[in-house]
This record gives sequence, structure tokens and C-alpha cells, in this order.
Amino acid sequence: MNKPSIDAYRDAVSNFPTGLVVVTAHVEGEPLGFTCQTFGSLSLEPPRVLFAAGNQGTTWPKMKTITSVAISILADNQEQVARSMATSGKQKFEEVETIEGENGAPLIVGALAHLEGQIERIENYGDHDVVSVEVTRASFVSGSPLIYAQRSYRLPQ
Repeated sequence: MNKPSIDAYRDAVSNFPTGLVVVTAHVEGEPLGFTCQTFGSLSLEPPRVLFAAGNQGTTWPKMKTITSVAISILADNQEQVARSMATSGKQKFEEVETIEGENGAPLIVGALAHLEGQIERIENYGDHDVVSVEVTRASFVSGSPLIYAQRSYRLPQ
């Protein structure tokens, strides 16, 4: 059996809807962050989450040397935030309103939830790193999440 082409694989897995988060940190005094759609709860006790970050880009390779991160779960009206934080080669934080979290990482204003924590482990899987984070702080508000499926942003049904 032959492996699928990258486009065929991408089209197939795009049928699984995901929420969107922004992973942020301060690295050498500079705020860094990226949009991420591979995110999930890993454990309740202790509280842990995981995310996958592309290791071919410019942002995650700079961030993976630090220990504290924040994760903002985006609300359904934050498509522009997701787009801005997904674009390379620009000052992402000029277009996105943030506040400083307790661990120093930027938190996206208007997000449904904020998680702050410590990176515990990073494992490489091809062109992505899977990162486990022990959550040290969590907050949330009511609302609907931003959903991504079939290569487009969608409102929950």
C-alpha cells in the first residue's frame, strides 16, 4: 500500500473539526506565539494538556527553549486573532490585544479560556513536536469556541 500524498492526507484529516488555541511565551523579553489546532487535555491529576507545534517554522524553535507557556482557547469571534498569530514574518502582537499572565506569558484578550503552565516534555514526531504542559493556572468565561474544519474557520452549529 502506498502512502497518501501530502495533499490527500491533509484533505482527509481536515474533516476532523478542531478548536483553535494560541500558544504564547516571553523569550528574551520578546512575546512569541502561534496558532495551534492540535491541542487537548491530557490528564486531570495533575492537570496536563498537550499541543503539537511545527518544528519547521520560525516561532516554535525559538520558544522550545523556555519552560513557561500560556495557552488561550479562542472564542468564535476571534478568527482574525487566529489568522494573525498563524502568519509568519510579521509583528503578530501589534494586531492582537494581550495581557500578561501570572507566569509572564501573554494571554489573548477575549479568549474563552487561559491556561498557564510549565513545559514538562517535548517529543519529536516528524515535522512536529508534541509538547506536554503541566497546568498551574486556569481561567475561563462562557461562550462558543472558534472551530476549524475542512481548511476553513467555522462557527459551532
